[in-house]
Amino acid sequence: MKNLKKITALVLGAAMTLGMASVSFAEVASIDDLPGKTIGVQLGTTGDIYASDYEAEGSTIERYNKGSEAVQALLAGQVDCVIIDSEPAAKFVEKNPDELQILDEPFADEEYAICLKKDNEELLEAMNGALAEMKDGGVLDSIINNYIGDAAGQTPYTSPENVDRSNGTLVMATNAEFEPYEYHEGDEIIGIDADIAQAICDKLGYELEISDMEFDAILPAVQSGKADFGAAGMTITEDRMASVNFTEPYTNAKQVIIVKK
Repeated sequence: MKNLKKITALVLGAAMTLGMASVSFAEVASIDDLPGKTIGVQLGTTGDIYASDYEAEGSTIERYNKGSEAVQALLAGQVDCVIIDSEPAAKFVEKNPDELQILDEPFADEEYAICLKKDNEELLEAMNGALAEMKDGGVLDSIINNYIGDAAGQTPYTSPENVDRSNGTLVMATNAEFEPYEYHEGDEIIGIDADIAQAICDKLGYELEISDMEFDAILPAVQSGKADFGAAGMTITEDRMASVNFTEPYTNAKQVIIVKK
């Protein structure tokens, strides 16, 4: 009888533990669950901006310099969820398929564009012209499809031969922690934004130099002239438009919520 009671207690204890675990991992099952939760974001991103609205509803926002650091905090149980752009989110989940998932409900829709200094109207017009040509010629789609979708890796961008680069060098400010838009492969920074920037420079007759920095340092670098433009999965927002100009959007994107399974 004593053994039976002990076994029963162990079974009940295990069931309770499993039940508690499932509740813990399912705390954020939709956007409606965000109030009162601890939310991880990358500092200065639109995920940070949007999540900040929940502070008035009792949420705690934990801000990290890199999206990967926010995801590591989620894996360690230090935050309840992470709000981040959909494509980097997909890469994080791909690397942790048994532990992470993306909620089906998108958090917010947005558009990415290149940012430039307010008084740099000539370069803005030239870049918009180059982007329009790339869109009409299928180059933009080819670059994006080389990193996203079933054809990934099949259409790498290469600069045309004998490009005239006599106009000098354009410096691109980015945060190379945002796969597939910009990330490190060995000593090189590659990705969708890097290829788009290279294609623009090829059309306009410039060398491209990529300067890697924290995400929230990109706008100040562009405003001060330290960089000629910023490309880093940069979402057009009213607040940002007050300090920099944006090109026409080159792709649509969305913010999503990552949670533990």
